[in-house]
Amino acid sequence: MSQAAAVALAADKAATKRNIWLTMPAIIIIAVFGILPLVIIAIYSFLKAADYGGVEWQFSTDGYTGFLFQRDIFDDSLQFSPDYLIIYFRTLIYSIITTVVCLLIGYPTAYYMATRPPEQRNWWVLIITIPFWSNLLVRTIAIMVIIRDEGLINTVLMKLGIISQPITMLYTDFAIMLGLLYAFLPFMVLPLYASLEKLDFRMVEAGYDLYASKWEVLKRIIIPLSMPGIIAGSLLVFIPALGAYVTPVILGGGTHLMIGDLIAQQFGTGRNWPLGSAQALILMAAVLVALIYYVRNTSGQVKHG
Repeated sequence: MSQAAAVALAADKAATKRNIWLTMPAIIIIAVFGILPLVIIAIYSFLKAADYGGVEWQFSTDGYTGFLFQRDIFDDSLQFSPDYLIIYFRTLIYSIITTVVCLLIGYPTAYYMATRPPEQRNWWVLIITIPFWSNLLVRTIAIMVIIRDEGLINTVLMKLGIISQPITMLYTDFAIMLGLLYAFLPFMVLPLYASLEKLDFRMVEAGYDLYASKWEVLKRIIIPLSMPGIIAGSLLVFIPALGAYVTPVILGGGTHLMIGDLIAQQFGTGRNWPLGSAQALILMAAVLVALIYYVRNTSGQVKHG
């Protein structure tokens, strides 16, 4: 090996070592606050529940069997119980609807923002991000005040003579959906805006020059080119909506359980930590499978779009 090659190899090794030390803080944070809690939850899911919370260090699969079955109090036999599946299915429906509605509202909003003059776009981004300035709990309580029976909406409608009695909106599916939409809409708008802002609108003009209609331009040019933003926004809305906790508790009143509420109950009033851990891991596994499937099917569309 020549002297120049040896010097270059030594420089590469030094750079690699330096980069490892530079990334070490991030690796430690991810390991301590990301991987370690998952390992603990995975271990807890295979242990036996203690009588007053916590776990007993005895191997058991009751956490997973308890997800689909309940033991009879008389003969200790297992009986199928779909209660948790119903809650998971309800949460899935809520999350899908929230994602679709956020996309339908967020896409025109992001397109409008991206087509404004450059000096105005930052102001529109500022307006969209204003809700992040306050805590989610405060924003959710504000929605509760607006839609309750004595809230702003019912008061205005009754004074205008449109209704004679308050419309019950609080503690309903509508309230939960409204809260999820309000909480996660910015997560859809911002990725879409980032994608549409980079769009080469000369291609849109070329489509019009070729006598394409507005719908054809939207379908064949704008949407395919903004697909990365659609994918990112959909994931940023769908995944947090699956684990939403504050919104269902406050706006649902505890009568419309979602997965986040269910898991929290197992670690709280239920005092069944293995079952709660198993439910959390089942949710994570379902999200991971859905995410892999979604990315694999949409990545091809992005490449060929």
